[in-house]
Amino acid sequence: MKSSAFVSSKAHCTVKDGVTLPLCVDLDGTLIKTDLLWESFLVLLKRNPLSLFLVLFWFLKGRAYLKDAIARRVTINPGRLPYQQPLIELLNKEQRSGRPLILATAATACLANKVAAHLGVFREVIASDHHNNLDGKRKLAALIDRFGEKGFSYAGNAPADLDIWAHARDAIVVNARAGVLKQVRRIFPLCHHIEGTRLSVPLFLKAIRLHQWTKNVLVFVPLLTSHQVTSLPLVMRAWLAFLAFGLVASSAYVLNDLMDLDSDRQDSKKRDRPFASGDLSPGLGLALIPILLAAGLAAALPFRAPFLYWLMLYFCLTVAYSFYLKRFIFIDVVTLAGLYALRIEAGAAVIGVEISKWLLLFALFMFFSLALVKRYSELRKVVISHHDQGVLAGRSYRAADLQCISTLGMASGLTAVLVVALYVNGSNVMELYRNPDLLWFICPLILYWISRIWLMTVRGSIEEDPVVFALRDAGSYLVGALTAVIMLLAS
Repeated sequence: MKSSAFVSSKAHCTVKDGVTLPLCVDLDGTLIKTDLLWESFLVLLKRNPLSLFLVLFWFLKGRAYLKDAIARRVTINPGRLPYQQPLIELLNKEQRSGRPLILATAATACLANKVAAHLGVFREVIASDHHNNLDGKRKLAALIDRFGEKGFSYAGNAPADLDIWAHARDAIVVNARAGVLKQVRRIFPLCHHIEGTRLSVPLFLKAIRLHQWTKNVLVFVPLLTSHQVTSLPLVMRAWLAFLAFGLVASSAYVLNDLMDLDSDRQDSKKRDRPFASGDLSPGLGLALIPILLAAGLAAALPFRAPFLYWLMLYFCLTVAYSFYLKRFIFIDVVTLAGLYALRIEAGAAVIGVEISKWLLLFALFMFFSLALVKRYSELRKVVISHHDQGVLAGRSYRAADLQCISTLGMASGLTAVLVVALYVNGSNVMELYRNPDLLWFICPLILYWISRIWLMTVRGSIEEDPVVFALRDAGSYLVGALTAVIMLLAS
């Protein structure tokens, strides 16, 4: 999404009685795209999920006390916040011209001062403290008391700012809803307007990572390996399971993105994610999590146990991964591999078959290898950019671990090929296939594919989730098609 600024003539509004009027700038949603209360709350929640109960207690003491209590317990890096760049450019221009700039915000003073110090353009900060929440009418009273009626210009974005604009000399409207902009223009027809990102279907789908739903095709694997792909009722059950997993997975993806805001903003690609970039507010993300989870559980209700158990286990493991497990070396990738295998178990539960232990072993080794591909590509990018001394943000991996990661990843991929060979050589395969010897040709195909994936990773050609890469890779489709043909001929 592109942001653009529309600036009108300001000769009529910035000077009063020969004196340049101060420009008072709101912080949350105006100067920055996000909200510092939500940001600090998420930092606190990530550090200790049980702090949620403390937050509820603080809330009962008032919003001002809540903001101050959270802010005193967290650290926010102002350099990594998503700023409204068109507004920053305008403020720099105004500051160079000598205009007084005031940061006037309902955010608590300790956080507001850090932002002001980082930008270096504000002469003064007017903010909340632990007694007084400076929002709406309280902010208006503070500004009038400080600068007088019509003695200031104001930049804001929210409906609560309408009262302030009514007493200001001029308005700058930033990333506001159409209704707010319309009301401001009734007062100031030529007001400055900085347009922000609007909520849209593509943005929402990006936030829930719809493209990642392709990983849930693993629920169809038991349908394929049990030779029941022609059973329409079972196929429909598998599709409903796919939908349930997709919704629950999206709930977990949103949670993970909210927990990773700071580390995502340090990554050249992840910084463009809707929540990290500020295109969607953290508050909206927190609301989406239970909605998506409830929708996923509702889609799974026809199956009851044991599918519901597998689905809830998936969500609980993903939550544990988001809060804790991702911080520990190799535990994170083992967890990711287990989540893939869990999808296969859930698919077997949906159609009422017992999954082969060979298939589970193959999935664990293969997806452990692919999870290491992802970690290797992320760490390699950090090493090349010399960012954070070669330490992967939000993880415990260091530059020196690259060789170990690649060795383990390749070994795990080759072990997955060995598992397939042992399965083909087993006696059980004779019961499912009429021409089991043809299955041997699958081994060199998988060997080629995993070797190619790792070679491309080491060369830096894969800088994303390898599963997502495979879905856009012609070579992967060719290997998949040949494997399907071999299995069909062997049946």
